[in-house]
Amino acid sequence: MKDATPIAIVAALHDELASVLALMPDEHKQVVGGRAFWVGHLHGYNVVAVLSGIGKVAAATTATLLIQHFGVGRIVFTGVAGGLAAGVNVGDVVLARQFLQHDMDASPLFPRHEVPGYGRARFEADAALTDALGLACGRMLHTLLHRLGADTIATFGLQAPRLHQGLLISGDRFVAATAESQALQRALPEALAVEMEGAAFAQVCHDFGVPLAVVRTISDRADDAAHVDFPRFLREVASRYSSAMIEALFKP
Repeated sequence: MKDATPIAIVAALHDELASVLALMPDEHKQVVGGRAFWVGHLHGYNVVAVLSGIGKVAAATTATLLIQHFGVGRIVFTGVAGGLAAGVNVGDVVLARQFLQHDMDASPLFPRHEVPGYGRARFEADAALTDALGLACGRMLHTLLHRLGADTIATFGLQAPRLHQGLLISGDRFVAATAESQALQRALPEALAVEMEGAAFAQVCHDFGVPLAVVRTISDRADDAAHVDFPRFLREVASRYSSAMIEALFKP
């Protein structure tokens, strides 16, 4: 995977970015487009780390800047998501193979979920980069709980995390109602999890021909309890999972 072309490491939220920056010994900040990009090295790779911004527009802007301004050749995105499919539980990890915008609806001009001008609703993750990230995640799964305290494990009812691979859906809503979650499951029964940025990154990466891989830790079940202790989950669970998986991907 190693060459001179920089690789982007994108995090959705501050706690996750901080855990990634802690792995970089020599990062320096560049501000472009109102965003702080951290340029440096990780285990000998040239990397650019950044917050995606929340929502699809912010994510698309960040993706475009990474490609056009910083010249990244690959993008790895780590974050959290709400679980949708049966068996996708809090503390599990979802590796995206496909992306779809669940709130894209230009009907009756186009089929629901289809992106106008593309003739498709789904965009693909890069197979090779996603395979590499999946192997890294698989190596780390059995160690992830050991990075957490007993109180954290008990608070969130965490079990040994499992890796799921498949469809990740995105929209400009934080899904935090059981009725909405159930509606998404009915409309998109293949969807494993829901978040707010992945499909935007996938569309931009498709436009520019840049490989993308996305991994998400499940923070909630996208239901009426989705907001409970969300900041604590980010701080104590998701940030540690993110740093472990990113380090496993880059470490020789």
